[in-house]
Amino acid sequence: MLFCEIHPVCYEISLKKEICKRHIRDLLSKEKFAKTINDTLLPNVVASYSCNLIKRGKGVDLRLQENKAVNIRLACRKIDGIMIYPDEIFSFWHTVGKTTKAKGYKDGRVIIHNKLIPGLGGGLCNLGNTIHYMILHSPLEVVEFHHHSDALAPEEGKRVPFSTGTSISYNYIDYRFKNNTDQNIQLHVWCDDEKLHAELRSEKEFPWKYSLVEEDHHFQKENEKYFRVSKIYREITDRSTGEVLNKELILNNHSEVMYDYDLIPKDLITDR
Repeated sequence: MLFCEIHPVCYEISLKKEICKRHIRDLLSKEKFAKTINDTLLPNVVASYSCNLIKRGKGVDLRLQENKAVNIRLACRKIDGIMIYPDEIFSFWHTVGKTTKAKGYKDGRVIIHNKLIPGLGGGLCNLGNTIHYMILHSPLEVVEFHHHSDALAPEEGKRVPFSTGTSISYNYIDYRFKNNTDQNIQLHVWCDDEKLHAELRSEKEFPWKYSLVEEDHHFQKENEKYFRVSKIYREITDRSTGEVLNKELILNNHSEVMYDYDLIPKDLITDR
């Protein structure tokens, strides 16, 4: 048993230790973090994505879902319009800051020891994943990514690879990407009604197009648990010729299902 698993107090001690270690590493780092907010949007949309803020259904705690929406709206206000200049790094937690009750954050769903429980600021992984999804549709370099289960809730509508899966926790489990291009990049994120919207913007169009392809998607039972299994590839295509330049495996997905097993589509369950 790990020290952090002995008792909740031990977990808090371990958490504060990791937070302090990250602060020290960032202080000593020579990396330059993005911090400039610009209300004027760059002209070219590299990628965009929208998703529901609130999930509804069997076994879903609506209160935590509504709180998640509040948390995401607050974080969006910190991120919206941020410029990432060449060689700068976008850090989710450098930009959003610590989630506290004083700032208006509420209890949403968090994953601790592979269990979904209420936690202050919970649900921001949805925002982190939305940003990650757009970065995968660009030439930008992901420099820190932590994966968690890709099966936290039943799918709504058409399945989108990486619809969930980006784990973040202040501040030592971060999501970061670097602008390794020769032009300025900008994030535009906002909410309306019950939707989260996001755009990755640039000064001009890149010569490549990016797409995610999911293959061999199914569910399988292992002992007494079910897992979602698939392989997710990224294809890079020449924009002018349509030629596929590269197809790379970016995730060999093996995610524990963390919702009611009765909601798994029966036609997707295999004996493998």
